Amino acid sequence: MEISHPPEEGDEYTVERTFDHEDVREFGDISGDRQPIHTEPDEAGRLTVQGLLTATLPTKIGGDLNYIARGMEFEFVEPVYTGERIRCTVRLESVTERDGYYDVGSAAVCENEDGEDVMRAEIDGLIPKDAIPADE
Repeated sequence: MEISHPPEEGDEYTVERTFDHEDVREFGDISGDRQPIHTEPDEAGRLTVQGLLTATLPTKIGGDLNYIARGMEFEFVEPVYTGERIRCTVRLESVTERDGYYDVGSAAVCENEDGEDVMRAEIDGLIPKDAIPADE
């Protein structure tokens, strides 16, 4: 996914991912977050996914859009478990054109397979104009 036109209010981008045990263990190694809920499976054999690992879903979209975040605020609503498909949608809420870039405010919502919100985020940042392909 890449941005193919100047960003506009209302643009939406979606990504889905299922985290596995290896993802949780590797993120624990990198972040140091090795709480028992992330290292010891529950009765169903699942690990709880670190909140900041879940937060990589909107950052994946941001990376695809060359969106340089300046501020991020997360609300972790429900736990995410390994083996659970998570869908994240980022919606551009405000776009202001500036010299050389677009000032962008966005909202992200991540949902589990049951359609329940598991994480919400507000993200402010910018998209450089030179990151958007010129019309041909």
